[in-house]
Amino acid sequence: MTKVSMTVNGKPAHGEAEGRTLLSSFLREELGFTGTHVGCDTSQCGACVVHVNGVAVKSCTMLAVEAEGAEVATIEGQAAPDGTLNTIQQAFQDHHGLQCGFCTPGMVMSTAALLKENPKPSEQEIREYLEGNICRCTGYHNIVKAIMAASGQDVSAIAAE
Repeated sequence: MTKVSMTVNGKPAHGEAEGRTLLSSFLREELGFTGTHVGCDTSQCGACVVHVNGVAVKSCTMLAVEAEGAEVATIEGQAAPDGTLNTIQQAFQDHHGLQCGFCTPGMVMSTAALLKENPKPSEQEIREYLEGNICRCTGYHNIVKAIMAASGQDVSAIAAE
């Protein structure tokens, strides 16, 4: 076992991990950040997206030991300390960008990365960016609408599906 220390959502965190332990498993099982979902363990679904040193990564593709000393942001750190949802989370709620909620943490974290790179993405740019995130419930329409709303764009012309 190797001691692994990192900062998660602005707070120091540490635990022990085998060399083969995935960051997703370490966050969930060792540190208790269960909002990071594991859907595939093969980097195809995007449910496990977190930010490591400001970059969105699928945490099932990274070993916990590789995150030694890193700044990690998870879905649990997105809302304000009082529980108030951030702009992206609120837009997902307001525009019904979730159903079962399993993919939602990864979608929110991916959206945060997208809006950091491209503050006003087009519908096509959003759809292309989310190609690495799978949602089996919504059909993506309301997710795209929520992301456009979170970016401050008018979504009133987008028809409901």
